[in-house]
Amino acid sequence: MTQYRTERDSMGELQVPVDALYGAQTQRAVNNFPISGLTMPREFIRALGLIKSAAAQVNNDLDLLDDNLAEAIKAAAQQVSAGDLDEHFPIDIFQTGSGTSSNMNANEVIAHVANHAGDAGVHPNDHVNMGQSSNDVIPTSIHVAACLMASEQLLPALDHLHTVLVARSDELSTVAKTGRTHLMDAMPVTFGQELACWAKQIDSGRARIRAALERMRQLPQGGTAVGTGINAHPEFGARMAAQLSATTGFDFASNDNLFEGISSQDAAVELSGQLKTIACSLMKIANDLRWMNSGPLAGIGEIELTALQPGSSIMPGKVNPVIPEAVCMVCAQVIGNDATITVGGQAGNFQLNVMLPVIAYNLLQSLEIVANVSPLLADHAIQGFSVRSDNVEDALARNPILVTALNPVIGYEKGAAIAKQAYKDGRPVKQVALDNTDLSAAELDRLLDPVELTKGGIKS
Repeated sequence: MTQYRTERDSMGELQVPVDALYGAQTQRAVNNFPISGLTMPREFIRALGLIKSAAAQVNNDLDLLDDNLAEAIKAAAQQVSAGDLDEHFPIDIFQTGSGTSSNMNANEVIAHVANHAGDAGVHPNDHVNMGQSSNDVIPTSIHVAACLMASEQLLPALDHLHTVLVARSDELSTVAKTGRTHLMDAMPVTFGQELACWAKQIDSGRARIRAALERMRQLPQGGTAVGTGINAHPEFGARMAAQLSATTGFDFASNDNLFEGISSQDAAVELSGQLKTIACSLMKIANDLRWMNSGPLAGIGEIELTALQPGSSIMPGKVNPVIPEAVCMVCAQVIGNDATITVGGQAGNFQLNVMLPVIAYNLLQSLEIVANVSPLLADHAIQGFSVRSDNVEDALARNPILVTALNPVIGYEKGAAIAKQAYKDGRPVKQVALDNTDLSAAELDRLLDPVELTKGGIKS
């Protein structure tokens, strides 16, 4: 049976599990919000630890916190940021909209650990939370966590995907195939051009993320309760940004309008929107791969994806495009997360946004799953697929739309007639054109060369 100890806060006494490192305010939140079982993400807790450690150092530098207290808080906060104490952060994401419960959770855990280590007399509010409010700590945690995840996880993952796409584009630069518009046969393209298109989408996505980080790196720390900075040293916000930059290696700055940083989550909404755009790009790529791989006999059958696992519990030998399917599900989740973040972003009532925990959860999840799935797409789908040359060349040879290349010579109406005849007879355009124009076989070979017809479209 669970044993309990008695803790006290401003509302009175409360029973807390004897081995819990948190106190009464955390326990009240656990009791009040048994909603989803979803707790704040690891990267959010990491950010909280980084912020509390930085605050102790800044307050010590400002001669507001003595050396012993500061060192005790920093040591405990570093355990929080490292993930050593995650089991002691049990509060549901559906909690008080400011995230006060999670801020106090961090304050209580850090104070408890600091006091247990050296009996330093650390108070969760007076010392760990010195110069801070939940109203600036939680938005700052969202910004810090998102910036670090984007720079350490997402952008490297997109870099890798882009590199693989460019390499395969170069490899397949002269392999022509049937182009498709409206899912119908169109003029030829090369596989290299298709992959270069995907690479450009990912490159643009990287640029969008970097642009959004210009706003995310601006921290509201120092605004405290409503943006005026009550109970914080005038230099606290700027020093916090500098300290966090030194600790993490990411270039943070103090928001020049702390009211905006606390009352709105516009920067988070922007970053989520850019993640949604990347999700659209990834879903387009994944669905193109699924179509190209479809079959192997009754579909398009242009490529063969690497076989990774059996595809059916009832149909032996079936293999499915599991990585592109997983990518599509990730993209659906990110798009849904963006809707939640958008609704959360408009919940800035006067001086405070009151949907901070759910914004944090969804934004950090989107960053995580896009970062995780992008290398899988690169390494287990794009890198390993093989071109089914026989199918590609046969479809290309029978494509009546190639007659488009003859328009300048024979005119649109004549070309349409040749295309219709080729469809009807099931014969290549070249053969029908030989019978119905004065063009020689050599001229037709030159005019209908699929690779020559693909040139253009990408500026070097």
